[in-house]
Amino acid sequence: MFRSSPLLAPTTMLALLLGAPLAARERAIETRWPGWRGHGQGVVPDATIPLEWSETKNILWKTPIAGRGLSSPIVWDSQIFLTTAIEGDVVPGVKPMRHVQPDGTEFRHPEAVGDDRRHKFALLSLDARTGRMLWQRVLWEGVPSDSRHRKASFASPTPVTDGERVYAYFGTEGLYACDLQGRLVWTFDPGTVASFSVGVGTSPVLYGELLILLADEDNGEKSYIAGLDRRTGKVVWRTPRNVELSWATPALVKGPDGDELLTAGNQANIAYDPKSGRELWRAQGLESNAIATPLVGDRVAVFSSGYPTKISLAVRPGAGAGTKAILWRYDKGSAYVPSPVLYENHVYLVTDKGLVTCLDAQTGAVRYEGRRLPVPATLLASPIVVDGRLLFMSQEGDTFVVKAGPEFAVERVNALGEPISASPAVAGDTLFIRGEKHLFAIAAMQSR
Repeated sequence: MFRSSPLLAPTTMLALLLGAPLAARERAIETRWPGWRGHGQGVVPDATIPLEWSETKNILWKTPIAGRGLSSPIVWDSQIFLTTAIEGDVVPGVKPMRHVQPDGTEFRHPEAVGDDRRHKFALLSLDARTGRMLWQRVLWEGVPSDSRHRKASFASPTPVTDGERVYAYFGTEGLYACDLQGRLVWTFDPGTVASFSVGVGTSPVLYGELLILLADEDNGEKSYIAGLDRRTGKVVWRTPRNVELSWATPALVKGPDGDELLTAGNQANIAYDPKSGRELWRAQGLESNAIATPLVGDRVAVFSSGYPTKISLAVRPGAGAGTKAILWRYDKGSAYVPSPVLYENHVYLVTDKGLVTCLDAQTGAVRYEGRRLPVPATLLASPIVVDGRLLFMSQEGDTFVVKAGPEFAVERVNALGEPISASPAVAGDTLFIRGEKHLFAIAAMQSR
């Protein structure tokens, strides 16, 4: 195991991230990427990353990553953190977890794999400037309680950091807090989080002194959302949810009466008070798999799903129950896995095969619809917006740079030569892309 010297975060930045209003925290993280989609929405208003790269151009460094992981890299100052699942030998005689559908029939996904092999689930840290591995910490080792989808990973949830600790979640196999040198601080047992044999995907979220964990499972009988003390891992509040399995990371938004925690679900889209776990309001559910993170904008929140039906619903934060809470509905263009993105009052949807749609965030009016990316693309990664450009990344290894706005315009296609399934990260002047086998740092080399 490699060890690094301590990296101390500025106390002023830490205070902004943990205690300030949401708007201030968003400004504070522009040079950091502390969790899933940075601050949850994947938007970087100002950045200096290059818009052109290839396997040989503007590659600052490239580091091999062992195992399989679809979690995004996160960045705090000079450190990168990410998780991985390293597969081992088959263990004879292992029986798969039993899953029962609402109609009483048993279910195992035809693409389910991995629950008959030993695994190591690990948290890694790299030097953001050089790509050098600083340390590797195995947090769990054994045979997973449930399987995963063949295209997924046991390391799909993205970790989150507050500059003092890194929090990594692996479903039933646990939630772990480590310090920045990789020392284990505490663990939390979430109970059995059954995933209908395809794996978990929800990432933990930081709010003040709390670490919030959404643990929806199978038919929803044991689903819950909880706020843990980030320093100790002790449960501060825990609220049951009669919502069946979801993979969507919650989103924080400033509502008319204070901060709200938005959760997407099949049966209902529900907002909670992040301080207490008290339900604030609920609106019509997606009636489909909840995978995409809710989008938040100016007095609007958008919930989306792409399977088995395509649906996007917009509501006002602080909304009441029922259909009157719905501002608009759009039934095309959404993806099964990638989350959409909202930027400057436009919602950008993308299908799994690379068809892009732009909607007005307040009204749902179509600005353009079903515009095709210029080369064949299969998308699992969620897009981000950097300095007015949308970045769509494909499993073919391409990144499509699309100008944000009501007119569809592709500016560049950058080929990296390695499949991309994880969503990217941006910190300062560097773009970090997790490929199938490597972590890439992309920066304008002439400026270095």
